[in-house]
Amino acid sequence: MCCRRNLGEVPRGKAWALVTGAALGIGRQYAEQLAALGYNLLMVDILDSVTTEAIIISEQYKVHCDTKVMDLARATAARELHEWTVAEGYVFDVVINNAGIFSFCDILNTPVERLERIILLHDLTLTTMCRLYGEDMLKRGKGRLLNMSSYSIWMPFPGLASYSASKAYVKSFTEAFAKELRGTGVSVTAMCPAGIATDLYGLPKNLQELGVKIGGLMTPKSCARRGLRAMFKGRKVVVPDWWFRILIPICSYLPGFIIRPLRSWTKKWQS
Repeated sequence: MCCRRNLGEVPRGKAWALVTGAALGIGRQYAEQLAALGYNLLMVDILDSVTTEAIIISEQYKVHCDTKVMDLARATAARELHEWTVAEGYVFDVVINNAGIFSFCDILNTPVERLERIILLHDLTLTTMCRLYGEDMLKRGKGRLLNMSSYSIWMPFPGLASYSASKAYVKSFTEAFAKELRGTGVSVTAMCPAGIATDLYGLPKNLQELGVKIGGLMTPKSCARRGLRAMFKGRKVVVPDWWFRILIPICSYLPGFIIRPLRSWTKKWQS
């Protein structure tokens, strides 16, 4: 009698997954959890440390873990990556568009270069990745795409204008693209988590730990696990944790008398 497989599990080493932003945080967890499910990995990141992480995952889970060090916040990055992977013979059953840039700063205090990189990475690169790898998957009649959006799309707070707007695009694009793919064997999912206990926001470790304890922050491991589960179930949009889902209408219409003191308090964190 065969053992029952976990959701998304494949025969070890018989399928490939691509994860961007794979060196740290949520991306590192996506890579590790996919390896645990049996996937070989191509881990892409701007950081050289992705190579070390790939070696660790490969040795632990006995799968192939290749790496590509490149900056994805460029207009041609997605096409370059796709052309390279096709030339190298990679065929992906899963693509995780996780690479991201967090910015908490008023627009007029934000360098133009940072604004450009946020939009290029979150929107242009992600869209082109979906277009190119989605077409490859469609030809085979199967595949999973996962795009990282954010809960901040429902709370356009001062200082988060560029970040929230770019992530709102991700959710809208993914939801519509998923409907276009209905019945094809290819699915696309938008993950919209609230705060994550990573170094992305610049929070010290003690505040990250406190946030997890009180339920305001989610661990990268939990976020990746929920994202993969939603992806393998073929869901279009997922917001982890019921209390964040019921708060969406409230976040969307926070009155000025609440926003103004919050803005004054949080301005010291802007950078």
